[in-house]
Amino acid sequence: MSWAFVFPGQGSQAVGMGKELAAAFTEARELFQEVDDALNQKLSALMFDGPSDALILTENAQPALMAVSMAVVKVLEKQGNISIRNAARYVAGHSLGEYSALAAAGSLSLSDAARLLKTRGQAMQKAVPVGVGAMAALLGLDVDAALDVASSASGGGEICAAANDNAPGQVVVSGHKAAVERAIEIAKTKGAKRAMLLPVSAPFHCPLMKPAADVMAEALAAVAIKSPVVPVIANVTAATVIDPDEIRRLLVQQVTAMVRWRESVIVMKDAGVDLLVELGAGKVLSGLAKRIDESLSGVSIGGPKDIEEFLKRGQ
Repeated sequence: MSWAFVFPGQGSQAVGMGKELAAAFTEARELFQEVDDALNQKLSALMFDGPSDALILTENAQPALMAVSMAVVKVLEKQGNISIRNAARYVAGHSLGEYSALAAAGSLSLSDAARLLKTRGQAMQKAVPVGVGAMAALLGLDVDAALDVASSASGGGEICAAANDNAPGQVVVSGHKAAVERAIEIAKTKGAKRAMLLPVSAPFHCPLMKPAADVMAEALAAVAIKSPVVPVIANVTAATVIDPDEIRRLLVQQVTAMVRWRESVIVMKDAGVDLLVELGAGKVLSGLAKRIDESLSGVSIGGPKDIEEFLKRGQ
């Protein structure tokens, strides 16, 4: 069986994430402490015990999700002798999860990934005043239809763009709130099964995020990026990337560009991957696997029980 390791994005966070890992495994506790030290913040306390309204803030949710994913990576390495280098054919992550994938593949240090995601979260939140932007899920339309809807909804200086191509019939659009609301109404006339606003704090992955992309260009220029030990599938291109300069360039573009997740999964499947192993909080990406391709399986590993079951499976 050929594996790809995939890493979740924002929306998978929940109070209590990582707490059982920390209780069960020294290596998880040490990793959470390293992230706390890098950020000079007790992020682990926020992850374990909340409050939820602080954890869901973009600047906290992004490094927190990466920390849980990396804790799972470390536990698998220590407890199961499963290393990314030897076990995974590819790694990929959804939006902020791409930073987790790069850290897991040795391209970014843990501390740099944590600080970059803190900066990214702050910059994305500041890029657009609260209430000006919005995002909406268009269910039942393919990406081409969603792109047409977004184009039709744009105008009068207002932007609407496709932000996430998550799976067949599941596309998210992003932009000015009025344009996104127009997209919802247009999508319904085009045959969408459902179209609804999402409870997000900013319009991610659209051109309105350009100020955040500029911040990330500066932040990424200041960190060391190595070639990953396994190929990374980039969100922006849905293609492998191993060159550090290209990784840096694509991470900047990723802030304003569409997350091409459906295509990324198909690329991995066509290269022989038959199991997506989701490492970290939630089960979103493993749940999408079969919707993208029926021949794919997905498994999520977020806590000690998941790890125990996965290690038994691998033996």
